[in-house]
Amino acid sequence: MTDLLPAAVLWDMDGTLVDTEPYWMSAETELVESFGGTWTRKDAFTLVGAGLWHSAGVLRGRGVDLSDDEIIQHLTTRVLEHVEVAVPWRPGAKELLVGLKEAGVPTALVTMSIRRMADRIIDALPFAAFDQVVAGDEVEHAKPHPAPYLRGAELLGVEPGECVAIEDSTPGLASAVASGAVSIGVPLHAPLEDGMGYTIWPTLEGKKVADVASLYTSLQTSAV
Repeated sequence: MTDLLPAAVLWDMDGTLVDTEPYWMSAETELVESFGGTWTRKDAFTLVGAGLWHSAGVLRGRGVDLSDDEIIQHLTTRVLEHVEVAVPWRPGAKELLVGLKEAGVPTALVTMSIRRMADRIIDALPFAAFDQVVAGDEVEHAKPHPAPYLRGAELLGVEPGECVAIEDSTPGLASAVASGAVSIGVPLHAPLEDGMGYTIWPTLEGKKVADVASLYTSLQTSAV
């Protein structure tokens, strides 16, 4: 049986395409401490993959006396300042994106970062990698709700169940799995559990379009 290409591949950004999580953690720590609070590495890990408005509420609970929107804009600006120094691409991510482009597979970036953050990362790529973008300030419900991935498929004009989604976090994978997409978890800063409706790949390094097609085909076949 010939392996089938998915109708589209939907990509998470922070932690999957780029390892910006340390930038976010640093920005959170600086902000909480500027208001006299304490923010630990353990605290920061609880926000990995979460929507920014949820994160803002948590930070306000730690004493940050700003509105949700002010917190989000502040954090985003600080992260972008780090990005201007270095864009920390995840191993194999750009190469797989190139392969998908060459194979004619549509792609969408599905991120809970706001649009100006997403645009900056996209602009750092040396080719037009994404056909559509879903940003955190463009959806009503954040991950782990399926809405972001459903919207990504909708923008591309494909069925969610015919897509592959690539994620690094538990909330992101919950969103992708709930949307019906064939989901791949590539762990980074937090471990991922087996048997949660997704396939774990330890890394994207060395992964080709053929690997994506093989996984997609095998899971689609087994679901029939």
